[in-house]
Amino acid sequence: MVAAAVRFKYSATPTPFWVWMVLISSSCATVYQLYWDFVKDWGFFTPKSKNLWLRDDLILKNKFTYYISMMLNLVLRLAWTESVMKIRVSKNETRLLDFSLASLGIIRRGHWNFYRLENEHLNNVGKFRAVKTVPLPFRELETD
Repeated sequence: MVAAAVRFKYSATPTPFWVWMVLISSSCATVYQLYWDFVKDWGFFTPKSKNLWLRDDLILKNKFTYYISMMLNLVLRLAWTESVMKIRVSKNETRLLDFSLASLGIIRRGHWNFYRLENEHLNNVGKFRAVKTVPLPFRELETD
């Protein structure tokens, strides 16, 4: 929220001071978001894990895929830098750039969702919370 407010203020008064404030606040927000993605949502950076920087249980066979995904998430999280750089393009190219950045955001969220669901599934199975049937809120009557 702070980073968004600072960006809003920067768009109203684009001075060098606000450029630095955008860089600092957005960088802090990005680091926090990456921490939350990797540690809380994806379950990575588990201490004493048998897989370096990952968790013990992995669904995908190739560990390299997880490391590539972490880097991809980092790169896609940095799309905000365009708002500071203010790439000068024509009106049509600006629309294309906005569309591309929005598409990358959607791709990042879908990508994030895969690993979030994988982590949630492994946690549910590991803590014996996964069940095959859901009990119904009413009694079933036996018929003869």
